[in-house]
Amino acid sequence: MPLQFNTVKLFAGSGTTALAAKIAEKYGHPLGDVVVSRFSDGEFQPHFNESIRGCDVFLIQSTNPPTDNLMELLMMTDAARRASAHYVTAVIPYFGLARQDRKDKPRVAIGSKLVANLLVASGINRIMTMDLHAAQIQGFFDIPVDHLDASVIFVPYIKSLKLKNLTIASPDMGGSYRARTFAKYFNAEVVICDKRRKRANEIESMTIIGDVEGLDIVLIDDMCDTAGTLAKAAALIMEKGANTVRAVCTHPILSGKAYETIENSVLSELIVTDTIPLKQECSKIKVLSTADLFARAITNVNEHGSISQLFKVD
Repeated sequence: MPLQFNTVKLFAGSGTTALAAKIAEKYGHPLGDVVVSRFSDGEFQPHFNESIRGCDVFLIQSTNPPTDNLMELLMMTDAARRASAHYVTAVIPYFGLARQDRKDKPRVAIGSKLVANLLVASGINRIMTMDLHAAQIQGFFDIPVDHLDASVIFVPYIKSLKLKNLTIASPDMGGSYRARTFAKYFNAEVVICDKRRKRANEIESMTIIGDVEGLDIVLIDDMCDTAGTLAKAAALIMEKGANTVRAVCTHPILSGKAYETIENSVLSELIVTDTIPLKQECSKIKVLSTADLFARAITNVNEHGSISQLFKVD
């Protein structure tokens, strides 16, 4: 018997409306009508203004702060289940609290595991996300997780720059695996910035492992928060004699004075995606869209196709 495909409906959370609209356009189907009613004290209630009975529903929402984004996704899921949706997939371009993936000191929460439990308890059937801070977070779920890789977006752009002496760098030891994965696409060498922190978002010292003199360096990271690490790494790399230095980060969290830090840094550019909307303009930030990749992933999930095909870089 031929496979049966249910009607697909895409809905946007209020924190990811711009990206959701692009995904819907690439998918070839308009966004569904969902309204979030708000009370005067800040309490809110999502409501679907169309029937979703028997449909495969995709809820598009990044769970970056404020926590209203996460709560809204949970409540949209609950509303979809109570409206008899056949299958609910949470499309979470940026998975918030992913940095809290283990007990790195006594008496702390494992935030990403808690979020995973909440998402599953709400009735979500499947998770679709991109560049988790730690890939093992997929193991926190007992439901399917499609973990998309932004390298298929970044690699063609980096190739288009035609850098003569390209070398890939990791801004810390934890990102060395990610940097090596990128380096394979270019048959390039890898250098590592070894940093020591006093506390979160505050660097005590940093050293470069490897030679950067006369090279065009591309720093690879999964997220950029205060931009302090990238700016300091870039400055140190240039001090060591690099020709140029730029950075690639999937998720532009960009809190505090991040925009000012980037603008005043020695970085040639910061290349990010649109998983989190930018708060302001910055001449050094280049945004690449994830819409086409997510649209193709949604198509493959609905048609029971292979997700692994989306990891191939042209």
